[in-house]
Amino acid sequence: MGVTGLGLAPPAPVPKLFGDLLHNYGRVERFYPHPPSFEAAVAASRHVRMDRGHRKLLVDALASQNPTAAAQSSLSMLASDGTVAVVTGQQVGLLGGPAFTLYKALTAVRCAAELTRGGTPAVPVFWLATEDHDLEEVDHAWVWRPDGPPVRVRAETEGPQGAAVGQISIRDAGLSEFELCSEGGWHSAAANDLAKQHYSSPTDLGRSFRGLYGSLLEHTGLLFLCPLAPAIRELARPLLRDAILQTPQLAAALRRRGGSLRAAGYHEQVRFQDSSSLLMLFEGAERVALRSKNGAFASKSRSYSSAELLARLEDSPTDVSPSALLRPVVQDYLLPTTALIVGPSEASYLAQSAVLYRRLVERMPAVLPRASFTVMDGASRKLAAKYGLSAADCFGPRSALEAAISKRIVPEGVRSTLDRERESIERSLAAMESAVGTFDPTLAEGFRKSRSKIGYQLDKTNAKVGREALRRDATASRQAARVARWMRPGGNMQERVYCVLSLIARFGTEFPDAVYRAIEPGSGDHALLDV
Repeated sequence: MGVTGLGLAPPAPVPKLFGDLLHNYGRVERFYPHPPSFEAAVAASRHVRMDRGHRKLLVDALASQNPTAAAQSSLSMLASDGTVAVVTGQQVGLLGGPAFTLYKALTAVRCAAELTRGGTPAVPVFWLATEDHDLEEVDHAWVWRPDGPPVRVRAETEGPQGAAVGQISIRDAGLSEFELCSEGGWHSAAANDLAKQHYSSPTDLGRSFRGLYGSLLEHTGLLFLCPLAPAIRELARPLLRDAILQTPQLAAALRRRGGSLRAAGYHEQVRFQDSSSLLMLFEGAERVALRSKNGAFASKSRSYSSAELLARLEDSPTDVSPSALLRPVVQDYLLPTTALIVGPSEASYLAQSAVLYRRLVERMPAVLPRASFTVMDGASRKLAAKYGLSAADCFGPRSALEAAISKRIVPEGVRSTLDRERESIERSLAAMESAVGTFDPTLAEGFRKSRSKIGYQLDKTNAKVGREALRRDATASRQAARVARWMRPGGNMQERVYCVLSLIARFGTEFPDAVYRAIEPGSGDHALLDV
């Protein structure tokens, strides 16, 4: 197993704000208090202050959610003054969610280990997004199969519409379909055992996800935090109280921040308007957004004054919930966070949430990118060796992969003739352009355009020859299709499509260890992981 930093360009463009955070920090330093580096995480740790009483309540709340021996070791560390946290999180997707979820978790583990090794005691924490209510984002998983495109496995669930996904029960997780798709994977038995262990009924999306990652990463000491736990909600109550009391000032700060982002040429991840608020409310099982209206908070069914909402918070702290912009602030009020491990969208949220951190917590962690990989399997590696392809050839879209292969399978006589005559034509065209330019420089530009058109037609002819060679070679065509489906399924990034258990079926339960070894904390480069 090995890792190669390829500078691979992802299929979807990286948001400008995230790209500048990683590579042009000077342009965005007014939006983020720390550069995205491991050294910044060390520096941010010096600003972490946590009341001993709060720390004890936090450790007690986490102990009930993390009963394993490895977790208990992390909890013992966390109980000590001066210990900080490296935090990440994700929605609780079916069958472990997309592969980048695993990469996020392991980036946090690796970063915490490096901090500890360097003299800053740190523990990794994974925030389970069980409070989210968008079921359609987490009730399915994409599964690799060797003989066709990815298969979308969808769970049958039951629970009130709009309820927090962590409280949604799974009737049927689609395990038979997953098992069918996994056939042919070298480690399909291990993946199927994990799926049955954690996703067989009765269960729910939050508990299943937590159990799977607990099994895969048990030895890492990663702590899990479910925000639906009453003890956690009780601990967050002071921060939510402050958010209610300071709503006008916080809303004004967010609108100003949005204007600053737009003026700098960036987008707002959340368009915070006059009617927006930072809070949500559980009305029964449904989690609904509260809107700002005439100094009050309006839900679907009624309006709450600030005093009424504060009373609701005091009577039942599990009822009041933070919105997307406030959620990370609540998280880092609860935890002694020195670094957040995030993806591009989360980094954009945090550029806005920074004004909330300043007013509510008076500090903000360093924002570090999660690791990003495309995994190269044995079939892709063999194909690359057979046709002399680069890793970048295999990572590219299917059309580019087929073009790279076709260049190698065009008969030698045809290829050499095409190459030789192309060079001869280029020399002749260059000589003609020089002669025309010497005779009348005003004619040179027109000739250059004609020369470009001739070159285009020659390229087009070469491409047609290559496609015909590929059509005649059924084996090469089939191999190219298979590699493209694995490396870039549907033209998308592999890590955003295939679920974690699909990768376990391909590479076994040791796969997370290979990912861990390949991670470089603070690096935002997309890399190829050769397994």
